[in-house]
Amino acid sequence: MTERGQRMLKRTVRRSHQLSAESIAKDLQTWCGLQISTTVHRELHGMGFHSRAAASKPYNAKRRMSWCKARRHWTLEQWGHVLWSDQLRFNVWQSDGPVWVWQLPGE
Repeated sequence: MTERGQRMLKRTVRRSHQLSAESIAKDLQTWCGLQISTTVHRELHGMGFHSRAAASKPYNAKRRMSWCKARRHWTLEQWGHVLWSDQLRFNVWQSDGPVWVWQLPGE
């Protein structure tokens, strides 16, 4: 990979940490005309980047507990005015698995 390609690769990863190696390769092909595939992963490791699972959002237990405590003395009539929904979530195109991000050691 050329020096220019390496600079573009580093800039791309620093701009958006959640891109997969495949999408980075497509971006570099579009922007620079570079034809690379497995080189992206190898080059990123050579530059010191490693993929890690992204931190998940914190669970907001305090907020939910305060909501419940504020309504613990409600009557059945009051609860009858609450709209309950059973929502089932499903994904057609993407997984709910962990999100992988690229990061430099020490970041």
